[in-house]
This record gives sequence, C-alpha cells and structure tokens, in this order.
Amino acid sequence: MNPVIGLSLGRIAVGAVAVADPERAARLFQLDPVSNPQLPYVTRLFGVREVALGLATLMSSGRTRKGMIGLGIVVDAADGATGYLAMQDGTVSRKTAMTLMGPAVGAVGSGLLALVKR
Repeated sequence: MNPVIGLSLGRIAVGAVAVADPERAARLFQLDPVSNPQLPYVTRLFGVREVALGLATLMSSGRTRKGMIGLGIVVDAADGATGYLAMQDGTVSRKTAMTLMGPAVGAVGSGLLALVKR
C-alpha cells in the first residue's frame, strides 16, 4: 500500500476511535481515564486532530500533499517527544511511554518513507 494512503487511513481510524470512545482509546495507550477525568476530553482533541490530518492529506495533491506529509512528521515527532518527556518527569511509566512513543516513531518513519518515494 502507498505509505501516504496507509498513514492517512491509520490516522483516520485511530482518530475516529479516540473521538467515538475516548476511554477505550486512552486504555489502549495504557492511560487511566478513571483517575484522570479530563483524559477523555484531551483524547478527543487528539482524535479530531488525527482525523483532520488524515483527511487533509488524502484530499491534497502535489506540493500541498508534500507539505501535509511534512506537517504530519512534525506532529508525530512532537507526539514522540511528549511521550519521552512524560516518562522523564514520571507522568507515565517507561512501559506506557513506549506504548505512546512507538506509534509516533513509526508514523515519522512512514512519513519520511512517503517523502522519499515521491
């Protein structure tokens, strides 16, 4: 599958789950929505962002698509860095941080691959 399409569809799927069932999405990322009642709100923000990035990338072409891929790489790198910082300051365990950083690092790799294949 084309890495741009795969990454975009993945964003849309993850985002849709985060919007539709934020507590389940939080638990998939090993976060605790019970002890943090604000977590579903933040999870939905994340979900809407992911759906918007995925749709905008799919609907774009040419230089605009290349820019959207670059924007996605920046967002995913920031997500990975945020997971690392949360581990460093003790907000999340090392295991949870890996769960948060893994998809972000993978998405950065997919985005870079998509830019190279263009």
